[in-house]
Amino acid sequence: MSPLELALNIGVVAVTLAVLLCAVRLLRGPTITDRVLALDTLYMNVLALIVLLGIRWNTPLLFEGALLVAMLGFVATVALARYLSRGDVVE
Repeated sequence: MSPLELALNIGVVAVTLAVLLCAVRLLRGPTITDRVLALDTLYMNVLALIVLLGIRWNTPLLFEGALLVAMLGFVATVALARYLSRGDVVE
């Protein structure tokens, strides 16, 4: 096993653990702010997991998927924050 494969395996395990912890905070968060932050962190961790798997499997298709997840996650976070602060998304 090469050092790169070892580092990718450790990275996948670490990011998977982070995804699980964010999911717990998303489900059990005492306030809505905790849940929004957990959701934002969750999509960033999923993005990191997609990129790590793209490097590991040497597939450029996963990098395009990561770009789509990043764009949708950003728009969703902005829309949710605007909804919680103003009560509507579009004026």
